[in-house]
Amino acid sequence: MALKEGGNEGLNTRVIHHGDSFAGDTGTVMPPIFPTSTFAHGNSAGFDYTRSGNPNFRILDAVLASVEGCSHATVFASGVSAITAVVSQLKQGDLVLCEENLYGCTVRLFEQVFAKFGLRTAWVDFTRPEALQEIRSHKPAMVWLESPTNPLLKVIDLQEVCAMTQSLGIPVLVDNTFATALVQRPLELGATLSLTSTTKYINGHSDALGGAVCTNDPEWHQKMVFSQKALGLQPSPFDCWLITRGIKTLPLRLRQQMANAAALADQLAEHPRVNWVRYPHRADHPQHAVASRQMAAGGAIVTVSFDATQQQTYALCKRLRWFTMAESLGGIESLICHPATMTHASVSAEVKTRLGIDDGLVRFSVGCEDLVDLQMDLQQALEQLV
Repeated sequence: MALKEGGNEGLNTRVIHHGDSFAGDTGTVMPPIFPTSTFAHGNSAGFDYTRSGNPNFRILDAVLASVEGCSHATVFASGVSAITAVVSQLKQGDLVLCEENLYGCTVRLFEQVFAKFGLRTAWVDFTRPEALQEIRSHKPAMVWLESPTNPLLKVIDLQEVCAMTQSLGIPVLVDNTFATALVQRPLELGATLSLTSTTKYINGHSDALGGAVCTNDPEWHQKMVFSQKALGLQPSPFDCWLITRGIKTLPLRLRQQMANAAALADQLAEHPRVNWVRYPHRADHPQHAVASRQMAAGGAIVTVSFDATQQQTYALCKRLRWFTMAESLGGIESLICHPATMTHASVSAEVKTRLGIDDGLVRFSVGCEDLVDLQMDLQQALEQLV
């Protein structure tokens, strides 16, 4: 498995060497934390107030842009803050054409917050060939995608969608949180914006919140900087420092996580009470051909449909030792989530039923533990279903 690289230096080198530390002549190897709200007027770096910029923001911006292989990155307080920054640049009456299986909080923002301000949404299954015609017929202000999606791990042909939108002058945002730029490069496939919750794999230690939007479009970059300042969506300097530290081991962590995930997906697929397993680089994934072409590896999320009631599924989750039942993903520790009652609890029952997010669906975020320990833990928990 080869992770995607960009730039002259290798990926491992670029995540470790972050450039300017803004620490003057101290010679510090790690950048310091700048926990200040304000700066003296006329400083050479041009800082004035942390809501509109801070050295820790700039350091993380530079590392993320290098990893993504793009011109601009803007950091935010969380993934939801990054979403808010983008959507705030749309206007009343605009239509956003969305992949129907998005992160539950994204759905909630569109339907329960932004809808009150006159933003319209339409929901489309972008794995269907007919979706391209939907773009042409709707002529939306923006197309909003995830790939792989949360939690069903649908893989959308980003190059195909972006080829259509570019001909119509429609910007495309891809939430790339599950893959990261190490596995998939939305901007290289034609997307306008690549959004990431840096809380997840980028930081990798479940101890900081953050989000980022990457782009090669200078106009969209200025819009993101404006949103960060005008809406107060800035992260804390300390969280940026933690994420800058975390990203230094991202390639190492992700390799281990993905190797574990691929093995556990195979193990789960053999169980008699499993209806199906979704893992993008397994041959039985519905969009396996697209995933093999578009993603350098299969990622570290495994979604499973069990032939089980909610009570049975909860019991399985609670019986696991090394998989904590919790929301979030991407940390070094393994987690298990019940999307119907956790990440997608705010999605209507009707929509969940239509999408297939039912009581037997679970999402594994696979960590860096020893594979044999994870396999044995999974086996003992699965015994209750037999």
